[in-house]
Amino acid sequence: MITVFGSINMDLIANTAELPRPGETVAGSSFATAAGGKGANQALAARRAGSAVRMAGAVGNDTFAAPALDLLEGAGADLTSVLKASEPTGTALVLVGGNGENMIAVVPGANGTLTPDEAVKTVTAMAAGDILMLQLEIPAPAVEAAFKAAREKGVMSIFNTAPFTADAARLSALADIVVANETEFDALAKGKAATTAEREAALRSLHAASGQTFVVTLGGEGVIAIRKGEILSAKGLTIEPVDTVGAGDTFCGYLAASLDQGLDFAEALRRAAVAGSLACLKPGAQPSIPLAEEVDARI
Repeated sequence: MITVFGSINMDLIANTAELPRPGETVAGSSFATAAGGKGANQALAARRAGSAVRMAGAVGNDTFAAPALDLLEGAGADLTSVLKASEPTGTALVLVGGNGENMIAVVPGANGTLTPDEAVKTVTAMAAGDILMLQLEIPAPAVEAAFKAAREKGVMSIFNTAPFTADAARLSALADIVVANETEFDALAKGKAATTAEREAALRSLHAASGQTFVVTLGGEGVIAIRKGEILSAKGLTIEPVDTVGAGDTFCGYLAASLDQGLDFAEALRRAAVAGSLACLKPGAQPSIPLAEEVDARI
């Protein structure tokens, strides 16, 4: 079983022909709301990939709380560990440009109320061999407590280093599997990897020092990873992206679910990369997450 301890948001999404520069106002072409939050997105992706999923987090006592959980509830995720907080439900303000690229500002709200005690309670309810997924849209002390509790419990932890904060490098050292995009990985490695050879060298260096599995997502170029001393890579699909907002979270959820379902790591990478590609073909974070049958038909 997979437990996700993380953020639950409502996304407020505006589409524009071009993303604005600092100080610039641009005309929008459409507006929509959609359930989001990196934690909830990854939980829904893992559930749509076919695994049993428990979502642990917090929403507010406001009008955004129910719609923020609608798709998770409809997918059959366990929501009994979602708390009601005095702060409003978290929100993300998303601008999507004509080429599918995006800019996002996140207001934590209820997500910011999660504590180390709640982290320990969440992990205590897990079984040895379960998978715990964490990101950085909830307070760092809660993330740290969850990692430490997972180690004691014998739970495998997967850490997505987004959004990258000052705590990301320190916290990544506590995870079993670290998933980062190119920019985040360069920060972890303390240097820019401009070529494949440089990235492989950086992966080997980090892996040799810690023994951890590192996964680097490369957008349209797929993914590269190191696990048990072996460099692995996988490609997604060749597509014209509509909206890349949910791609990374879809990748993480499918990676966790694939490992939960017993796929070997190379197969899990490929399945997750294909799922991430398909998520770019529809707008919104959670609405764009594909079902397992859609993904498996394209592998």
